[in-house]
Amino acid sequence: MHITAHQFLDLVQLFEPITKRSKQIVEPASVNEIIRLAFKYAESEKPGACHIDLPVNIAKLPVEESEKPLIRRQLPVELPSENAIKVAVDTINKAKRPVILAGNGAVRAHAEKALTLFSNLLKIPVINTMMAKGIVPCDNAYSLLTIGTPQKDYVNKYIESADVVITVGYDIIEYSPDKWNYQNKASIVHIDARPAHINKHYQPVIDVVGDISISLQKLVSLCTDKEDPTLAFHLRRKMEQEYVQYAKDNAFPMKPQKILFDIHRIMGKDGILISDVGAHKMWIARHYNSYQPNTCIISNGFASMGIALPGAIVSKMIYPDRKILAVTGDGGFLMNVQELETAVRLKLAFVVLIFNDSSYGLIKWKQEDYFGKSRYVDFDNPDFLKLAESFGCKGYRIQAADELLPTLKEAFSQKVPTVIDCAVDYGENPKLTKHLEDIHHLPLE
Repeated sequence: MHITAHQFLDLVQLFEPITKRSKQIVEPASVNEIIRLAFKYAESEKPGACHIDLPVNIAKLPVEESEKPLIRRQLPVELPSENAIKVAVDTINKAKRPVILAGNGAVRAHAEKALTLFSNLLKIPVINTMMAKGIVPCDNAYSLLTIGTPQKDYVNKYIESADVVITVGYDIIEYSPDKWNYQNKASIVHIDARPAHINKHYQPVIDVVGDISISLQKLVSLCTDKEDPTLAFHLRRKMEQEYVQYAKDNAFPMKPQKILFDIHRIMGKDGILISDVGAHKMWIARHYNSYQPNTCIISNGFASMGIALPGAIVSKMIYPDRKILAVTGDGGFLMNVQELETAVRLKLAFVVLIFNDSSYGLIKWKQEDYFGKSRYVDFDNPDFLKLAESFGCKGYRIQAADELLPTLKEAFSQKVPTVIDCAVDYGENPKLTKHLEDIHHLPLE
């Protein structure tokens, strides 16, 4: 198979921990089965990568003409059981302060219309995870925006006060239940295509398993609506006030809140922001809100640095007529900077915005929170403008806060990939930590 081959690795074992299925082809007759099984596993909930190892010697063998690709079978839509619907309806109707926690499974299931209708008709506020931004439009009155930053925010106070949490397409890896149900006080109604994971802080009263949209439609027709959630509206107003207060901030280096305010103005409702991993991701989670699903892509859970640039390439290939913006730190950008060549070669015009702080900002933030100081996280950067130009891209450097918005407008008019170097003031990070501590200790009402 690769005996004594140069640089031999056991690829099947190597890929097993990070894929849904990893198999080696050992004879030509098994190719069609292994490939069909790989796609079956990859496409089933929850979707993920599969790996196939094709050894060199096997690849050279002939294949019988009778061997054909296997048929891809369409699975029937799974419906929730009547008993599950009955228990869920009874639990929701008895709730005094229910809240919906929506996850990426709802996005994958294209359940945004059903969930928005469910929320609006029953008057139940919706909190989304980082990976479910836009599942309910951010300008909808019942949207309580995003949960998931390491520190507790306004939305944490609300979900911790809820007596019933209706999770829709939620995966515990998106935001661990011990962060919002650590006292196990809430009754949980789990609505998803799969049963709930096992977790001592996530013990649903009932699992409503089946097509998410159909489940929500059945529930909304049987549940009684609630009184307006005045506390949720109050918290939403507070979040909106914090968001707009940076609209005219002209400090430089720029505050992350101001950068994201300007980005939001330029992207429109269907522009796609791809967030890399770093301190900027925390600010995007809190300050960049979406009108539609899959318009703010955040790598969470495993949280892979370097995702933004390749993610922007794929996004532009799929949506050539939409604005695509990769937002990245300097560290994450340098991990995959070579992919600028790919973007130029494929003639893909999108924008990369670098939050430049010459540091691994998120690690620095955590070190300062825990130890009061940081070590071994600072570094020097290349000239990003010249680096971009060396790849055949257009480069810009922001030197004043009022330059960002017009630069973004000009960048999106270019015919080549564009890189914008913007100095960011992460002195705001410890201020946010302190602010969130104050929020956590405020009385809820």
